[in-house]
Amino acid sequence: MAIDKEAIKMHIRGILEALGDNPDREGLKETPERVARMYEEVFEGMNYSNAQIAEMFGKTFEEGMEFQQNAQDIVVVKDIEVFSYCEHHLALMYDMKVSVAYFPKKKIIGLSKIARIADMVSKRLQLQERIGSDIAQIMEMVTESEDIAVLIEGSHSCMTARGIRNASAKTYTTTLRGRFEREPELLNYFK
Repeated sequence: MAIDKEAIKMHIRGILEALGDNPDREGLKETPERVARMYEEVFEGMNYSNAQIAEMFGKTFEEGMEFQQNAQDIVVVKDIEVFSYCEHHLALMYDMKVSVAYFPKKKIIGLSKIARIADMVSKRLQLQERIGSDIAQIMEMVTESEDIAVLIEGSHSCMTARGIRNASAKTYTTTLRGRFEREPELLNYFK
């Protein structure tokens, strides 16, 4: 699915009018175009399914990677910074930090690919819970490991800038698969 920039421009112009402003005034003349370009960038992930993202960032290393089934060899990447937009209010989810861990089985993924997966998944209209679930699903597709954990911390402007207006509120979500679900003590790796 390609993002329809022309439709976005038309609708942003309509929103400006609905807000009671003049979209032809100096400060707003180019706003619909700017917003359309921004949306194309910040919602890039909407162009791809989880399977397509797994294919895009699926380069792995297999040769010489011998792992025992119950070994404690673990990969943890902490504090990947992302942002997203809440699908309920189109409000910014910010100051988000994603941590991902997995037990390698047959394949090792490049560390930067984990951050790229988190970034691309976040570039959708999202829920924080689904971001974790999508990252876990893609990591499982790429690494062929079912032992995956995704922890996310974030602020939501739908809570900090409107509604309750609680600027210090943070949301924490965990997505646990395989051994992380069965052995909660493994979450100590995230400390």
